Amino acid sequence: MEVRVQNVRKEFDRFQALHDVSLDIRSGELIALLGPSGSGKTTLLRLIAGLETPTAGKVFFGDTDASEKTVQERNIGFVFQHYALFRHMTILENISFGLKVRPRSSRPPAGEIRRRAMELLDLVQLSGLEKRYPNQLSGGQRQRVALARALAIEPAVLLLDEPFGALDAQVRRELRKWLREIHDRTGHTTVFVTHDQEEALELSDRLCVMSQGKIEQVGTPDSVYDHPTSPFVFGFIGESSELPVTVENNELWVGGRAIGIPAGDAQPGEARLFFRPHDIELVEADASLAGVVSTSRRVGGTRRVELEIGGGGHHVEVDLPFDHPAGEKTRLAFRPRRWKLFPAK
Repeated sequence: MEVRVQNVRKEFDRFQALHDVSLDIRSGELIALLGPSGSGKTTLLRLIAGLETPTAGKVFFGDTDASEKTVQERNIGFVFQHYALFRHMTILENISFGLKVRPRSSRPPAGEIRRRAMELLDLVQLSGLEKRYPNQLSGGQRQRVALARALAIEPAVLLLDEPFGALDAQVRRELRKWLREIHDRTGHTTVFVTHDQEEALELSDRLCVMSQGKIEQVGTPDSVYDHPTSPFVFGFIGESSELPVTVENNELWVGGRAIGIPAGDAQPGEARLFFRPHDIELVEADASLAGVVSTSRRVGGTRRVELEIGGGGHHVEVDLPFDHPAGEKTRLAFRPRRWKLFPAK
């Protein structure tokens, strides 16, 4: 099922949560809505679900205008962060619930409901636990039950609102891989809200990066990570370092000296240089960026050092081999392998 959000605006008591947002979601894809708290991603998800009504604009399911349709009419499967399972029901009863409460005209026979629920238990790898209650399961198992319950109604669109947010890091990693496998097997159109960039990069077919109620960029994980179109996206997706520079004579300058980086088609004047801490090479001091180590710490298999550049109070972070001998006050020269230049603020 294709979903099209067209020029949607949403206000809450004069607060504008979404500003003229448009997004095309392809049938069968898993798209992540990614952004910090307050970016509008959950509001957009709730508008797609029918839990909120747009102040302006429309939401289409296929060619049908769903803007005034209820959640039930849209046939939405919803998975929340905190499971929302019925504690007094067994796992089998939880999964069957959405089918049992359908109007009689569209309700499957009891035997068919049980068969479908048992199939879903097997799909989410919880066979044999159908008689247990939610408080007898781990957090990861409960979230699997919540997904099975959402799938039981054969939804047109599956919506997940930070479904792994309440789980510890190891369980989150396991469930991310599992959810991707489930999606590939079932082929549901899935919209996934998260503030966790690693989660979004690993899981999604496409990312929709949001900030302050607007969409900043939409694209594949690789395209958004490698070719961010704004300073916000560069800073939010992955780790980054930023440095104010001057464009002069088709080169970049810092502290009155050229740093060996061409300016491309950038206009002369002030600009902002962005690069990834891991994406640098150490070089000789001539025509390069150089700084003095102010702090150093181990990060996995690398050493992350903070450099003070040019004595002007500007700091950047770069990654070195974990056994690099650089310590405080060591002077290092480096050059980004890849970088992005944006206009000054």
